[in-house]
Amino acid sequence: MNGFSKKVVFFLCWSFFGTPAVFAQDPGSSTAIGKWDLEVEYGQTWLPSWLEVKLSGNKALVGYFVAAGGSARPISEIHDKEGMISFSIPPQWSGNHNMQFTGQVKRDTLEGTLLDHMGVARKFRGTKAPTLLYPAPEKWSKPKSLLSKNSLDGWVAQQNQNENQWFVKDGVLTSPASGVNLMTTESFKDFKLHIEFKYPEHSNSGVYLRGRYEVQVEDSYGKAPSSIYLGGVYGFLTPNENVAKKAGEWQSYDITLVGRRVTVVANGKTIIHNQIIPGITGGALDSREGEPGPILLQGDHGPVEYRNITIATPVE
Repeated sequence: MNGFSKKVVFFLCWSFFGTPAVFAQDPGSSTAIGKWDLEVEYGQTWLPSWLEVKLSGNKALVGYFVAAGGSARPISEIHDKEGMISFSIPPQWSGNHNMQFTGQVKRDTLEGTLLDHMGVARKFRGTKAPTLLYPAPEKWSKPKSLLSKNSLDGWVAQQNQNENQWFVKDGVLTSPASGVNLMTTESFKDFKLHIEFKYPEHSNSGVYLRGRYEVQVEDSYGKAPSSIYLGGVYGFLTPNENVAKKAGEWQSYDITLVGRRVTVVANGKTIIHNQIIPGITGGALDSREGEPGPILLQGDHGPVEYRNITIATPVE
């Protein structure tokens, strides 16, 4: 067993037996502070994940964690001993075990092992997330349609899922039942997206920007605003009001994404204005935030229809 593995086992044993870990002498000097784009090993596949470590006052480190699915999870306490960080969070949707996370910071990289909520040990690796804060472009192209009238040209089902259930008829893109997610074959960096959607009662979908940041599409008429309801950036950004219409009515988004800054206009009202998306949301395609990515439509949570999908991009 190498030295790093011994440290991992040592910290995990502390977690299991309830002995508190030791803080770095000065939490504010922790090299773990910041945002991390991670990926976690699942057999032959590495799934995206994300971590934020920040200083709370001057005594403790806290943060947020995003797994391959679900929302951003608060971390009440993060321990740092000489660059070896550890924390624990309870299950959210499945499993019966607290997740135990232990990793070593080496400059701008972070790697280690986590015990997931099923009690399975998994490797993870990652790098510091890019800042992605820069001015908006001065000019935008004329919007172009991303949807053909009667074909799925320009779209492809997400890999490693079930058989494609999406189809297009008379300009309406339909997922009649839960199945696979669908994404554009073209990737985009900064853009202005217009998209219209309709869903039946209790259904749920989402529009993933660059395949990484989900703007929620859900039957949430009459509910209080929330990051997990219509118009929210899932688990991160809460709209200033809930403008959801009743199920069965056509609704619209106009979304501008520049770096990490997003503006969401839903049904003609600006509900999120130039806010910063901290990191990837659950269900993201990958955690490579510095790269362009596709528009991805969630199709594994219930029936949904989309139409009039157009996009404008910066003009240099």
